[in-house]
Amino acid sequence: MKLAKKLMIVALPLALAAGCTELGSQDRAMVEKANASADAAKSEAMKATDAANKAAAEASRAAEAARMAADAANKAAAEAKAAGDKADRIFRRGLRK
Repeated sequence: MKLAKKLMIVALPLALAAGCTELGSQDRAMVEKANASADAAKSEAMKATDAANKAAAEASRAAEAARMAADAANKAAAEAKAAGDKADRIFRRGLRK
């Protein structure tokens, strides 16, 4: 009797554990569906990352173009000021004569 009791105590949890570890066909289908959803999400995330990287590169190029335009405008303003100062000096010289 004691031996049968011990066997039941040991065998029952083992049988329950073995039954819980096996996946049924419905569980497998759910796992496969979850994996497919995860793969699709990963693909979409990669596409979004690529788009963000392209947008960042384009923004960087636009910022560089704006900086170059600002530099050109500053240079033109300096040249215009120099030309204005030169014209003013010529005009004052003409007045002194």
